[in-house]
Amino acid sequence: MESEKKLDRREFVRLAGLAGVTMAFSGCGVPEAARRRPNIVFILMDDLGWRDVGFMGSRYYETPNIDRLAREGSFFTAAYAAAPNCAPSRASLLTGRYTPRHGIYTVNDPARGEARFRKLIPTPNRTELDPGATTVAEALGSAGYVSASIGKWHLGGDPVFGPVSQGFDVNFGVRFGGHFDRWGDVPPPDGEAAAEDEYLTDRLTAEAVEFIEENRHRPFFLYLSHYAVHTPIQAKAEMVMKYEGKEPDGGQRDPTYAAMIDSADQGVGRILNKLDELGLSEDTVVFFFSDNGGFGPITSMAPLRGSKGMLYEGGVRVPLAVRWPGRIEPGREIATPVHGTDFLPTILEMAGVSIPVDEEVDGVSLLPLLQGGAAPIRDAIYWHFPAYLQSDGSVEGPWRTTPAGAIRKGDWKLIEFFEDGRLELYNLRDDIGEERDLADERPEKVEELHADLKAWRRRVDAPVPTEPNPEYRPIS
Repeated sequence: MESEKKLDRREFVRLAGLAGVTMAFSGCGVPEAARRRPNIVFILMDDLGWRDVGFMGSRYYETPNIDRLAREGSFFTAAYAAAPNCAPSRASLLTGRYTPRHGIYTVNDPARGEARFRKLIPTPNRTELDPGATTVAEALGSAGYVSASIGKWHLGGDPVFGPVSQGFDVNFGVRFGGHFDRWGDVPPPDGEAAAEDEYLTDRLTAEAVEFIEENRHRPFFLYLSHYAVHTPIQAKAEMVMKYEGKEPDGGQRDPTYAAMIDSADQGVGRILNKLDELGLSEDTVVFFFSDNGGFGPITSMAPLRGSKGMLYEGGVRVPLAVRWPGRIEPGREIATPVHGTDFLPTILEMAGVSIPVDEEVDGVSLLPLLQGGAAPIRDAIYWHFPAYLQSDGSVEGPWRTTPAGAIRKGDWKLIEFFEDGRLELYNLRDDIGEERDLADERPEKVEELHADLKAWRRRVDAPVPTEPNPEYRPIS
């Protein structure tokens, strides 16, 4: 493929979609109305757990720059990813749609794990985002924004060219093979020597900073999608040394993982400093979020139950901070539940862009809430995961999850497991760790929430797997 040749950096990004963008849109040719629109920077972490940052209470991981973002903006204690793993969460983030609307339920094959342990045939899974879906980048493009996707795409197609087909003007994508020099034939930035141990988090940050610099004269949308802190757990040696011997914080104790977070945090600092340097901070909204819960074998979401790949809180509740100086109250903690589908309507309202009338958007704008107004009006938040995920060693048995769905309504949460129809009920206000199943004690609440969940599935045409797996062999 042409994208795999040795290219200088300018040619690489031109193939990825940048041709003419800086020349055409920087300088005095930008309409005044477009200049007044805020810039949007969305920093998405991969597998960062709910308590893996300082502003959420970690005493082991050091995140002063991310904490600065939360301190100078607002942060959420009940922010939810749209799914417990990567691809569906990202599809919902970029389209504002629940998973049944785009059909991406999991990563690749929904029939994970050993066939003899799967009781059902899981729902077929899409692996590529529907080209007909309107993404945040496409909607903002209609208002004169230039958009960049830097880092992990994971929504089908070529990682270098896929985002360009979904409305991004600029893409810096890599074929990931690890966090050092095995992630593709990508040349170093102009004027820099190739380093054998170039760290991917640093490189993605450098690309993001350069995009901000080059497009400072017009409204931009930067989607910085890190591969950190996904496995393999790899970090720079000098960063690892910083955490060796440090007192653990419960299940947070791995120096290499801590160093990965530290590098990402330094990258956030570089971006905030660049915005300050260019005088763009007050004109830029910065989001910080994670695509799903943390990886159970390497970190701890305690007091939350579960981890990545589960519909328990540890798999879907994640850190979220939003900063918009002068427009969002600094240092505010928000306990209102919010969801990954909310970003598209929020960003579009911030930018003064209307949602296309024919678009099926499930999220709601968080801007009124962020500005001190009322909480979003909605009945509940839902999840649908009709697939299998094998155990990662953090739980007993063969599964992190079997096909399941869930609803959060007020303080109550119901999880339905499709293999056997089991229903679990939790009151998250009193039991954030989901330790006490109240299904037997509160049958009326189970009936109410289950009826709501089934009605939602009908509205969004969510398929529930029912076909028996002929290869299933019960565990004796």
